[in-house]
Amino acid sequence: MSGSADRAATRVVVVPGGPLLVEGPVEVVLPGGEVRSSDRPVVALCVCRRSRCYPFCDTSHRRHGRRERRPTGGGSGGVADGGLAEG
Repeated sequence: MSGSADRAATRVVVVPGGPLLVEGPVEVVLPGGEVRSSDRPVVALCVCRRSRCYPFCDTSHRRHGRRERRPTGGGSGGVADGGLAEG
């Protein structure tokens, strides 16, 4: 990006089983070109796509629960043993 040397890096925190936390303010450009903005100091972006206010998180991931990944077969769960299956 041009001029990025003058700005501090934007911090993004990945929350396991939850949203992406982005230091704001932010503008999110959706696939259709629509722009959603927030001037909050930290913005939670939905990654489960269940949010009613997508692209922003509304904690829908909590109500639906996480899909746990469990090993298949009797091995260690690695790729050679058949990998992991959705639970």
